[in-house]
Amino acid sequence: MAKKSSFQTSLEYFTARFLLGFFGILPRSFAIGLGILVARVGYLFLSRLRKVAMRNLELAFPEMDDNRRTHLVKSCFDSLGRMLGEVSQFPRATPKKLELLVEFDFDPDDLAYFEAEKGKGRGVILAGPHLGNWEIGVFAYSAVHEPLNYLARPIDNPNIEDLVAGIRSKFGNRAINKTNSVHLAMEILRSGGILGVLPDVNVQEKDGVFVPFFGIPACTTGGVALLAKRTNAMIVPMCTVWDAASRKYRVKHGKIIEPASTGDRHQDVVKTTAAMTAAMEEFVRANPEQWLWIHKRWNTRPPDEPSLY
Repeated sequence: MAKKSSFQTSLEYFTARFLLGFFGILPRSFAIGLGILVARVGYLFLSRLRKVAMRNLELAFPEMDDNRRTHLVKSCFDSLGRMLGEVSQFPRATPKKLELLVEFDFDPDDLAYFEAEKGKGRGVILAGPHLGNWEIGVFAYSAVHEPLNYLARPIDNPNIEDLVAGIRSKFGNRAINKTNSVHLAMEILRSGGILGVLPDVNVQEKDGVFVPFFGIPACTTGGVALLAKRTNAMIVPMCTVWDAASRKYRVKHGKIIEPASTGDRHQDVVKTTAAMTAAMEEFVRANPEQWLWIHKRWNTRPPDEPSLY
């Protein structure tokens, strides 16, 4: 990527700051409504992303008709617009407000096991898909429960990255650059900390393993499984979805995944990654209108397989 000029960097930063500031002074309902409106305009003009989303839905749901797929693509854009509106309200958020807006649906038995294992000093990897509002999920977790660290690729404008990181870290969350972060991530997990990851995106073959996702081999990072194995951390599948009926976000979790231990490290990584990816698929199948269908999830193919796009 070509290096940006200082003028371009500044222009992007002030534009982002103005938009977040403008959205932020609006009442929450107005900010969300405007965010959805912006997303719907994006749907009309971003034909390339619409095409990717439709292709993904053909692959994931071959039995589905085009009208239903189109509805899901539009809903995906709406979900992104809702997230924009919500994030703009973060500076005014309080733990009490977040408790009223975000509900944590945890099975009592799973929660008891989680707390017992965490009490022994075990680290936790919260693994979630790009589904619903992942931003408010980790934000509310830090306000209501405890701060966490999360892996993220920095925005390519450092000024905007600082702006967004400042908003996200209001209640103590800390972003960790995905690049060259292995040692720091292991430190956090070995000390009993929490690490958030979004492992449902396509990666290059050298960085991942092929595991089923909607029945199609998908190149998925093996780093999460490797971290869990090296540090004896639990993997907790988790997502935050919008519930229109209750007008709240619900944080849902899957079954806790223990790192596989077969005596073969590669097979351990594949098995653990497959279990995690199956949990991501379960979340998406339950709420297909809120997943990020505009990403080329099956872009990397096994050797000698043709492109799916």
